[in-house]
Amino acid sequence: MTHKGLISKDLSGSDLRLADLSGADLVGADLVGVDLRGANLDYAKLRSADLVDARLDGADLSGADLADAKLASAGLRDAVLRDAVLCGADLYLADITGADLQGADLRRAVIIEARLVDAKLGNADLSGADLSDADLRRANLRGANLRGASLNSVDLRSVDLRGADLRGANLRGADLRGADLRGADLRGADITGADITGADFTGADITGVDFTDADFTDADMA
Repeated sequence: MTHKGLISKDLSGSDLRLADLSGADLVGADLVGVDLRGANLDYAKLRSADLVDARLDGADLSGADLADAKLASAGLRDAVLRDAVLCGADLYLADITGADLQGADLRRAVIIEARLVDAKLGNADLSGADLSDADLRRANLRGANLRGASLNSVDLRSVDLRGADLRGANLRGADLRGADLRGADLRGADITGADITGADFTGADITGVDFTDADFTDADMA
């Protein structure tokens, strides 16, 4: 189904499953509750668009511009967002399970209480992002930039954080059981009260890290 060249920017509640909107100009569009499952939105212009409660499961948003977009409670399961721009986007309570966000720009994004289980975030830029209470179990954050990010009480069990930049990150109360932090840069990070049972910090830079009340059981701090 092709919908290129759409003029109207009020598409709230529309059924656009499998639509071809590659490169479409939807800046500031009203897309509340729209069904875009399986749609092609690669390189679409969605800056400041309202996608609250939208269904984007399995959609291709590679390289799309979603800066400052509203995606609260949106469904993005298994969506492809490689190299997408999501800086300043609101992803509160979004379901991003299994999504591919490799190389995505998520600077200062609000990702509070979002579900990112098994998400691919390798080399993504999450600097200054707020991921408080998010579920990132088994996510791949290898080489990701999390400098100054808020990961307060985040579920990071079995997460791949090899080589990640976590300088100054807030990891208070985070669940890091079994996390792979080999070679990560944690200088100045706050891991107060975190559970790092079985986590691997081999080769990580933990200079100035606050480990107050952290559980070190079986953790590898070599």
